[in-house]
Amino acid sequence: MRRILINTTPEETRIAVMEDNALAEFLIERNQERGCVGNIYKGRVGRVLPGMQAAFVDIGLEKAAFLHASDVGPPSGGFPATVSENGDEVLLETRPDPSPQRIEQQLSPDQEILVQVAKDPLGMKGARVTAHISLPGRFLVFMPGTRHVAVSRKIEDDKERKRLKEIVQDLAREDDGFIIRTACEGRNKKDIQSDVRFLTKLWDRIRKQLDSAATPELIHPDLDLVPRTIRDFFNANTEEVVVDQPKEYRRVVEFVQQFMPRLKSRVTLYESPEPLLDRYEIERKIRKALEPKIWLNSGGYINIEQTEALTAVDVNTGRYVGKKDLEATVLKINLEATREVVHQLRLRNVGGIIIIDFIDMAQAANRKKVYEALREAVKQDKARTRVLPVSRLGLVEMTRQRTRENLGNLLLVPCPQCAGRGRVRSQPTIAYELLRDIKRESAQLANGGRITVHVHPGIANFLYDQANEGLEALEREIHRQVVIKANSELHPEAYRIEGGQGASARGGNGSASDGDA
Repeated sequence: MRRILINTTPEETRIAVMEDNALAEFLIERNQERGCVGNIYKGRVGRVLPGMQAAFVDIGLEKAAFLHASDVGPPSGGFPATVSENGDEVLLETRPDPSPQRIEQQLSPDQEILVQVAKDPLGMKGARVTAHISLPGRFLVFMPGTRHVAVSRKIEDDKERKRLKEIVQDLAREDDGFIIRTACEGRNKKDIQSDVRFLTKLWDRIRKQLDSAATPELIHPDLDLVPRTIRDFFNANTEEVVVDQPKEYRRVVEFVQQFMPRLKSRVTLYESPEPLLDRYEIERKIRKALEPKIWLNSGGYINIEQTEALTAVDVNTGRYVGKKDLEATVLKINLEATREVVHQLRLRNVGGIIIIDFIDMAQAANRKKVYEALREAVKQDKARTRVLPVSRLGLVEMTRQRTRENLGNLLLVPCPQCAGRGRVRSQPTIAYELLRDIKRESAQLANGGRITVHVHPGIANFLYDQANEGLEALEREIHRQVVIKANSELHPEAYRIEGGQGASARGGNGSASDGDA
């Protein structure tokens, strides 16, 4: 069963989605950093790039949005080959277009265009937008201009699929298209008709706004985090929704009353003095989700390292030594790791290319077992994924849909000590480099007198305790006294060399003089 916990403050909203008492997803929206996925903008085409078959569109955000040629104009066959219905992928049969139009045939600079944000800006990249507008409702996703009705692949009963499709086709206007969402299963015609009416009226209102809107301008904002989460996660399998603020509780109740009145009794107001997320140990679980190492129940562990474009996951035996033989030990850890890896990818919202380095398995049958277990585990993930079989080296290549910033990027910033490298140079490395710099620059500094070196206290201790002989030998070689001064405000890799009227600064990440100015 699912439980949704909603914690709101004036600064931010945090939502924990729990499944079977485990934290499955953690969503956060800060008032000053609200995402823009789902927003519809009237934009202006900037550069058109035939070599990339893409264009940049000014939609009023800090960075221009990226629009690919495949996201312009009517998709062949009615819809794109796959449509993501809030993570619930809908596979569609489409007719291949024998002569797809090139981007320069569809768009020109300064052209006005209606687009919808498909992906928030990530890092240095602007938002990804599409001209294929979609408006999600409770039971349907409205796709204006597509003239097609599709059914979520998670509705498996053929009779139910046919019934729902016939109802929607009967209600839809001639030029309108719809995706029938998983939540629509079992609904009567009256419920579906209400959703169709709501979505078509919303689209008519958007079109009217378009004529009088400036360029660029936000035409239609998507729902904020709380109603969006209720819309996408709250269903008959949800045990309860717990809200810790009365004002937000009333807003949730009103939303549920309008779209799913039968579930209204499952929304509760949390009034205990203990913070809501502390009550369910969410804070501890979030801190754990920011660590690279995750221990498995067996004693093995996985290690997750993320780069901008690729995430590497390493599976290790750790403390587990098994009971029978090596192959059985390895298989047990790999199978357990498949579930935890998928859980962590979903919780951390890791997207893009993912490489999983399982422990090597000698038997092909065991590699197949791990692959099948991984494929079964990703079925619980709403994000679109693709998994390739385990290679002979024990590697699995997979991709996961990326729509918003991952948890680490939302909650963490690059370390100021290591400048985001994850590691800093060791004390011996810095100390010996410093001795070489003193020798190199002693000839350039003012003649006579002593040389003063400002360093971090850790480096000062190393020079006096472990590199003292080298320091004395250097003084004899350059015929000058070297005085070491500790400065706790300096970066651990930074130092400054002074002699007479001359001075020289060094630092591993360009911050040598920051702390001693």
